Amino acid sequence: MTAQSSTPERWTVGSVLQWTAAFFGRKGIANARLDAELLLAHALGVDRLHLYMNYDRPLLPEERERYRELVRRRAAREPIALILASKEFWSIPLRAVPGVLIPRPETELLVEVVLREVKDNPAPRILEIGTGSGAVSIALATERHDALIVATDADTVALSAAVENGRTTGVTGRLNIVGSDLFAALRPGPQFHLICSNPPYVPTDVIPTLQPEITLFEPRRALDGGPDGLDVIRRIAADAVQFLADRGVLALEIGDDQEAAVREILASAGLSHDIQAFTDLAGKPRVVKGARA
Repeated sequence: MTAQSSTPERWTVGSVLQWTAAFFGRKGIANARLDAELLLAHALGVDRLHLYMNYDRPLLPEERERYRELVRRRAAREPIALILASKEFWSIPLRAVPGVLIPRPETELLVEVVLREVKDNPAPRILEIGTGSGAVSIALATERHDALIVATDADTVALSAAVENGRTTGVTGRLNIVGSDLFAALRPGPQFHLICSNPPYVPTDVIPTLQPEITLFEPRRALDGGPDGLDVIRRIAADAVQFLADRGVLALEIGDDQEAAVREILASAGLSHDIQAFTDLAGKPRVVKGARA
């Protein structure tokens, strides 16, 4: 990939992957080998299995050039999802676009909690606050064809991404996407059985310490939760009771060390019934839910 390797025959699929993984490793990139494989598969228009079965195939000059540009972008710490313009969430391929938060695997726990809470409801009405790419609501609509789902976001780029992802995943008829700053565009009333959100919850001072993939490429408005990370969570909890049916549930994704504070916020907001926390695969509390008392 550099001047020292100008002989085309040297740059086989296998040698390119080996070189790139080492290069990414020196750059401090996690999952260096996986990223190298994903980028090469994308450059060649094949799947990763094809790479394993063709290790000795030399790359054509135009293939090397395409791959070189992808490697350059990843070395600059641009997230893989943005380079590939795709991110899988809940086994659903979604389009990833600049300016919209990339769905995280840990947010699938929020989907699991919501589905558990409404499993006995034959026609649940669900509201997602701050839908971003639409990942959570699309996952819910995929699992529950009988649900009425409303998803809000204040950002026009995010709304466009959510609408497109809803269309390509075939859930448009079951998902109503609304431009709204939290609840502002909605009429108060006990209309939802469950409200969920993955809100901004990173303390302002912590954001500069995060990985470059986040600080350089993710929208700050989707991350910054104020001095203690709880500003938006407080706003959601304070207003949620106006929109929840009797025993309606609010479920929130939270950050590290926020469980106790969020429990207090829910209780103070009148959502003190059956407050519970749910841990992610790392054993950290990641979702907290409480119901209207």
